[in-house]
This record gives sequence, C-alpha cells and structure tokens, in this order.
Amino acid sequence: MKSILALSALLALPVMAAEPTLYGRFEYIGVPEVDATFQAKMDTGALTASLSAKDIQLFQRDGEDWVRFRLATKDADNKVFEHKVARISKIKGRSDGEEEDEVIDPTKRPVVELELCLGNQKHTVEVNLVDRSHFNYPLLIGVKALREFNAAVNPARRFTADKPDC
Repeated sequence: MKSILALSALLALPVMAAEPTLYGRFEYIGVPEVDATFQAKMDTGALTASLSAKDIQLFQRDGEDWVRFRLATKDADNKVFEHKVARISKIKGRSDGEEEDEVIDPTKRPVVELELCLGNQKHTVEVNLVDRSHFNYPLLIGVKALREFNAAVNPARRFTADKPDC
C-alpha cells in the first residue's frame, strides 16, 4: 500500500519541462549538407523552415522522389545539390487585394530533411525549398524547427547565439 501511495504522490507532481533557450529574431544557422552558414530569420508565423533555392527539379531515383537544386543566395556558387524528398507541402498565400481573407492558390514546394546547427545544437528538421533571393534572409526558421531546438524568440534581440559550432 505504501508503494501505491508513493507512486500516486510522484504522479501528482507537475512535469517540469526544460526552459526554452531564448534567441533573437535573426540568428546564424549552419547547414552542413550544403556546407554553408546563413543569417536566418526566426519566424513564429511560419510553420515550416524555408531555404532559398533555384532550378528546383523533382525526379525519381530507385522509385523514390528526389529533388535537385542550387542555392539561391548571393554568395552561392553553381553547385547542384540532390536530396530525397520527405514530402510536398502546400503553402497557402494571401492575395494583395483588399479582402484580408482572400486566399490564392496554394503553392507546392518540395520538403527535405536537413540537419541545422544553431549555437551548439544540431537537429534534423523539415525544410521547404523556394526561391527567397528577393528576401533579406535566405533561411527562414519556422515553428516546427523552433520546437526541435526548444527555442523561444525575443524579437527585440538579434544574433544572440554564437556562430554555429556543431
């Protein structure tokens, strides 16, 4: 009976989750698979991470979906990368019309799993490929990746983590 009471007491204790690490709105993120470190925007309004890519081509290899692409960043060379596709995402965009709720056709983007390095943490996260060359930051880190890193974002801060060291 004492063991049942002790177990009940343990189960009644609140679960203590690790406190999230606080990062700034912009951080340096290493992407070892493309041998690059990017200035990334930490975006709590986006679900999935996005990497700036161009010449995106889907193809089949051994009966599986793969994607071929080049980085669409100002310092990128013309190196071609190939990666297995995890899934195809459907991104809903909003029109520039007056009605805020007017939704335009979703865009389909290939999603790959990449290792990302933030500070001294490395996690594999889903990253969709899209040309972000018209944006200031070639890498956007969405909510799913922020959860993987147990991250919270302080929009008043910038580059709080050291350069990636994974």
